[in-house]
Amino acid sequence: MNPVKRILEEEGIRPRKRLGQSFLHDEKAMQRIVDAVDPCREDTVVEIGAGLGLLTEMLARRAGQVIALEIDERLLRILRQRFAATPAVHIMAGDVLAYDFSKASPEGRIKVVGNVPYHISTPILFHLLDHRMAISTMVLMFQKELADRITASPGSKVYGIPSVILSRYGQVDHESTLPPGCFYPAPSVFSSVIRVRFRERPLPEVREALFRRVVRAAFARRRKTLWNNLRCLGLPEEDLRQAFETSGIEGNRRAETLSADEYAALVQAIAKSEWPEKNLDSDGGIC
Repeated sequence: MNPVKRILEEEGIRPRKRLGQSFLHDEKAMQRIVDAVDPCREDTVVEIGAGLGLLTEMLARRAGQVIALEIDERLLRILRQRFAATPAVHIMAGDVLAYDFSKASPEGRIKVVGNVPYHISTPILFHLLDHRMAISTMVLMFQKELADRITASPGSKVYGIPSVILSRYGQVDHESTLPPGCFYPAPSVFSSVIRVRFRERPLPEVREALFRRVVRAAFARRRKTLWNNLRCLGLPEEDLRQAFETSGIEGNRRAETLSADEYAALVQAIAKSEWPEKNLDSDGGIC
């Protein structure tokens, strides 16, 4: 019997589907994750969804401090008992989407690791991006299909908004793919582990709100050209035409053909227009 199933049965706990609970029990897979995080004694590591604490324990052997986030009160009881005598591990109850990662380590940037619940993967990903200046590295497990989109290159059929945003902010690498049998209960899909190493500043620098808005508008209708999609921004056509000319990007291209740097060049050109400031940074108006 694998250790996860044994502990759950001993505690009389059934995994909750509404929380997307599927616990990694493969020791070799966990070791690869820890190696990808590469924690040292100076590091604070925040673990998303600590579960039964198997990965937490491995991280604590190498990190200076592990902050283990968990929302399930049944698992919190197990975690508190397991790490009662381990001062380097801090158990925190609560929803990851409400957690302020910037306060985890005021002295320096943190590392983040977690088996992300698949039903809220995208909200968690963008919540982490909002705290990217406090994070140096994150090693996350997603459903393989989402991981493929995140790590995709321009021109790929699965290249999209997550691909552009993540590649702008840091170096994104695929670490491993795990079959359902590595988990209990076994999910119906394969999972992939990715590592993101954030830059201290994205290159080149642009208005972040406008950048995200332009990227989202560009991918709103994948079969349409950039010109047709970006008209939805509300920018006067003459200004939009000038932005394409200034950036050197042809308006008849499609969203999936542009790199993050090309999007940045286009955003810089749009920002030079005389469109009112409040419209440039607005998060609305995308059709």
